[in-house]
Amino acid sequence: MKLIVGLGNPDKKYENTRHNTGFMTVDRLAGEWTEKPKFHGQISEKDVDGEKVIFYKPSTYYNDSGIGVRSVKDFYKLDNCDILVIHDELDLPFGTVRSRIGGSDAGNNGIKSLNAHLGEDYARIRVGIGQEDRRENDINFVLSGFNKEESDNLPLVLDLADKLVQEFISGDLEHISHKI
Repeated sequence: MKLIVGLGNPDKKYENTRHNTGFMTVDRLAGEWTEKPKFHGQISEKDVDGEKVIFYKPSTYYNDSGIGVRSVKDFYKLDNCDILVIHDELDLPFGTVRSRIGGSDAGNNGIKSLNAHLGEDYARIRVGIGQEDRRENDINFVLSGFNKEESDNLPLVLDLADKLVQEFISGDLEHISHKI
């Protein structure tokens, strides 16, 4: 069994923001979502090549994601090696998608929450949202929408993330960097 977590914020006003790339990725892969208050989020279950896969979107807001992920992990008795988290990464340029196992939070409050509740040894897909010429502060930037060029290329970026999710499910995820 695998748990695929997309990070984001649940309110409609955050729907197409940079901070919701994790939600965008799992929305493309999951089936029908079911609200699960005991898990502090939404769950979608699917069979992928004989592997039961649980897709999860926390409703606790990005910065408290660890609370819900921990409840899902405990309920299903999962190990961290069975958990993949997809999140935006301000320090990577837009169009870059990287996978890794473990690591520090690098100032990402959602990852900080996950590390506090799980430890650091789960898999991650980091979706780059950064811009070299950005003039906004970090909070305003991650909660803003994509510009026209980024919006046009976002499906390609999410395709890369989807590919890495498939590799994780099949047990073939490597520490790698992709760029559109």
